[in-house]
Amino acid sequence: MSEGAKDEGVRGDEAPGGGVREGGGTRSDTYAELAALGPYGVHPGHALITMVEPHPGHEFAYNRWYEDDHYYAGAMAMPWMFAGRRWVATRELQELRYPDKSAIAQPVGAGCYLSTYWVTDGRYDDHMKWTVGINKRLNRDGRVYQDRTHVFTAFQDHEATVYRDGAAGPRDFHALDHPYHGLVLEVIDAEGPEQRAELLEWLRSRHLPKRLSGSPAAMVTVFRPTPLPGDRMTYVKQVEGVDTRLTLLWFLQEDPRACWAEHFAGLDATVAESGLGRVELVAPFVPTVPGTDRYVDQLR
Repeated sequence: MSEGAKDEGVRGDEAPGGGVREGGGTRSDTYAELAALGPYGVHPGHALITMVEPHPGHEFAYNRWYEDDHYYAGAMAMPWMFAGRRWVATRELQELRYPDKSAIAQPVGAGCYLSTYWVTDGRYDDHMKWTVGINKRLNRDGRVYQDRTHVFTAFQDHEATVYRDGAAGPRDFHALDHPYHGLVLEVIDAEGPEQRAELLEWLRSRHLPKRLSGSPAAMVTVFRPTPLPGDRMTYVKQVEGVDTRLTLLWFLQEDPRACWAEHFAGLDATVAESGLGRVELVAPFVPTVPGTDRYVDQLR
């Protein structure tokens, strides 16, 4: 338990362990009022994309904490975060990453777990108020695992989704629930803020449709990072590249190891040839199996 939790103790409306006593101060009437206000569509207008490295020797404990508590209490139980999925990079998958000199991960293999979440369009500010508040509470109550490093963590705004098969198949709002076999995280930096719009248009209209055609990737979602609030948790560093960076998620119908050489090994060269930006990370993942420690023994 954290020192803050020891000093503050249990409040009158809380049961031991953080639960709320029956009849406690949940302000239920306020929830009824809020449900009648604001956007409530299914479009993933925003995302949380977070790549984390558990410290050596803490891999199993970190995975159990995230699987058993944080994925729910620190993410899925929050308002307007309507879909999520965890991904993992085994040592074999880490060794496929490039470029070696990455502005994202040093060394490039750092960050063996990736979590992706969709947030309802137009609800970013509402969600952020809740997420900052709940994470402060979790930290106070000793429910934040400290032996980990945030390698790449950012809330992001949705810019585009490009589909391989047009109107057929799952949409982007299905992507974190559909049983995809793998995911590739790609991060690209434009030369400057003005060039990012040109890079985005090139990706959306030319590069991605060409790369998706005949590939095992069913769709690519494109996001741009937003700055974290000033009252964020101190263990999460401020987002870099807010004005220049684009984050791509490739959703695969095959294991990335089976299609890497043919479809993903040369993304950096293609972007460099365009003259519009530089690839800072291409990293493959496979989905975790919820409730298990599968792959944990393959991380090192």
